[in-house]
Amino acid sequence: MDNQELAVRFTDLMARFTSYLGKHMPDDVMEALTTLRAQQNTDLAKIVYDSMFENLAAAEQDDVPSCQDTGVIQYFVECGSRFPLIGQMRECLTQATKRATKEAPLRHNAVEIFVEKNSGNNTGVRIPYIDWEIIPDSDECTIYGYMAGGGCSLPGAAKVLMPVEGYEGIVRFVFD
Repeated sequence: MDNQELAVRFTDLMARFTSYLGKHMPDDVMEALTTLRAQQNTDLAKIVYDSMFENLAAAEQDDVPSCQDTGVIQYFVECGSRFPLIGQMRECLTQATKRATKEAPLRHNAVEIFVEKNSGNNTGVRIPYIDWEIIPDSDECTIYGYMAGGGCSLPGAAKVLMPVEGYEGIVRFVFD
């Protein structure tokens, strides 16, 4: 199989994986939620956990994301220096993200800051976010995917600026 065919197959695999990420919780997370639900002793806490399980079951049944805000797609890549697609990795993951956004479907969350335009496909400058670790003398690749919706793990702040504040207002806000 040549590199181009390999890239197509890899992109397809990653598109399906990315779609799956938005629809299913990992087994260890489900086990932890089940354990936590069993430990609850108030009605409200039980209702909250039960609604989470109902939502996850509905997502599975309807083949849709379990949350309306699937967030910014992030990939954590541990890639061997001899992995055949290392030079095409960013493009493969970008194309996979575009496909998953359309097919899952995933909420469109990538907005170019200075153009103020949503790409409509969860891609843009450095989006999807890819964290790299290159493993010397290896031809293997491990990829972990993560969707950070609503800033769930990304501390930050948001502010609506008046148009008259322009780029200077953005700079002031970022540096404050």
